[in-house]
Order: sequence, then C-alpha cells, then structure tokens
Amino acid sequence: MKEKYGDITVTRDGHVAILEIDRPPHNHVSVELMRDLADALHAIDATRELRASVLCSTGKSFCAGADLTAPTGIAHPGAGPGINALYVEAVRLFSNRKPIVAAVQGAAVGAGLGLALVADFRVAAPEARFTANFVKLGFHPGFGITHTLPRLIGEQRAALMCLTGRRLKGEEALAWGLVDEVVPLDELRAAALRLANEIAENAPLAVQSTRATLRMGLAEAVKKQTDHEFAEQTELRKTSDYKEGVRAVAERRAGNFTGT
Repeated sequence: MKEKYGDITVTRDGHVAILEIDRPPHNHVSVELMRDLADALHAIDATRELRASVLCSTGKSFCAGADLTAPTGIAHPGAGPGINALYVEAVRLFSNRKPIVAAVQGAAVGAGLGLALVADFRVAAPEARFTANFVKLGFHPGFGITHTLPRLIGEQRAALMCLTGRRLKGEEALAWGLVDEVVPLDELRAAALRLANEIAENAPLAVQSTRATLRMGLAEAVKKQTDHEFAEQTELRKTSDYKEGVRAVAERRAGNFTGT
C-alpha cells in the first residue's frame, strides 16, 4: 500500500500506517497540508486492517510552523483561506479514532508543536526542538496549543513555554512529559514504529474505545479554544509589535517591541 495525499505519503507496515510529510524545506503548515493529513487519517480510520499510525516528516525539521513571512504564507492577506481555515482542519485532526505516534526529528515550532500535540505519543531525537514561539512574533498561540499543551505538561510548565517562547531540547522535553521516549536520530522511526506496533497488537476495538474515553471532549475543546485563539490573533495582527515580531524572527534577532 502506498497512497498520496498532496505532500503526504501513506505506506503500511502490518497494522500500522506510516504518514510521511514531505514539504521542503521545513514542512511548513498550510491549510492544504492539514486538510490532506486529516483526509489521510480519515481513510485510515475507515480501513479495518490499520490500527495505529506513525506521523513523521522528511528533512531536518519535523514542522517549522506556519510561514508568516512569505507572500504565500498562511497569514498573508492574499494567501487564500488563512488561519481560521487552518483551525477547521486542526479540529478534524483531533477527531480521528485511531492512535498516532509522532516521530520528531527536529524543530516542532508554533503550529508544528500543535501538530505534534495531535499525536497520542511523541518519540523524539535529541536534536528535536519544541517551542511555542508566538510571543516572539507579537502573536497569540494557536492550533489549540493553549488547551493541548497544559493538558499534557501541566499549566505551569505550559505557561512557561508560552510566555517565554523558550525552546525545549529532546531530553528536557522528556523530563517535562512532552515526549515519551528519546532515541538516537538514526533509530527514531524504528522506535516510533515499535511503539505503534505495541499498540496495534492489542484488540483494536478495545484500543479505540479506551482512546475515545481518554480523549473524550478533546476535539470539541480544541474547537472552542481555536475560536478564541483566532479572535485574539486577529486583533494582534493589527499591532505594530506583530509586524516587528515577524521581521525580527525572519532576521533572527530579538524584537524591538513597543506595546503598540
């Protein structure tokens, strides 16, 4: 089995589907990419033989978030459906029925962190970097991160990540409970597949039922939270600090913010 959903390739290893994102150079989020991923997960849900998934990507970055600087970037006025449509697809991602293991080899930034949090489990390489860098952009967190991150690592540590924009390396992310396992880079996919197979060897209906209970109300909560996040982002996009933050991140420097 090998199927294409835009920039996503789906292959099969026994009862496990492997979804690989290939959107060079940094696997930036787009509405189309998230729609394709949601479609792929929906198809996996409908395939009885498949019981779990591994979500991975090519290149050095797992997902470097949304491209806020390019004319075709998701936040650009002429970029098509934009941020709100992205969150519609994010809610669809949280609505899938079968477990997901993410293999994070590098940067999971902003919306890329949000994507990693869609998964039930995260296996990371030491080179992985997790950051909710929105405040460095003069922006409000999105992709449901203000709900999913505290749910995973606790409110205090989530606040620390969101209010500082701090990057967590693989081992620190493990200590914080953000990832479940850290393995050498060349063993990453094998380790993620091993965990997915450990899940898939169990009774599939029991796994799905238990997962549904554990994640009860999650998609609905993400919908409510992204509605709020989008409203806050819409207001902050009008500020001088947002324009400066986007420039500063693009130029790899600290922002000169004025509170306006």
